[in-house]
Amino acid sequence: MSMIIKLRPTEKTGFAEDKDEARNIRLAIVLPALEKRESLVLDFKDVTFATQSYIHALIGEALKKHGESALDFIEFRNCSSQLQSLIELVVDYSLGGFADMPISDSNRAEVAG
Repeated sequence: MSMIIKLRPTEKTGFAEDKDEARNIRLAIVLPALEKRESLVLDFKDVTFATQSYIHALIGEALKKHGESALDFIEFRNCSSQLQSLIELVVDYSLGGFADMPISDSNRAEVAG
């Protein structure tokens, strides 16, 4: 069973930008779950837009530390098309900066939510 983390926007506009909050989620939930090889769901249902720095603070270190295998344990749920593109950008950057190295098709579907 996966742990579900419901991400919240900073304002009622659906915009997630609080890097400190994202960092806290990463340190308290994302990294410990990956260390234990536990699955987790990052649910963006209430988030329409996010800054690149928010997404990077949320998952960047986890991807650098655990590599592409981290994507086997993280599901991105209820993502707008803008969030999907942003997450893919941060994933590519965090895994080495290769823009032409797409994430797997199965995880791409999960990012789409």
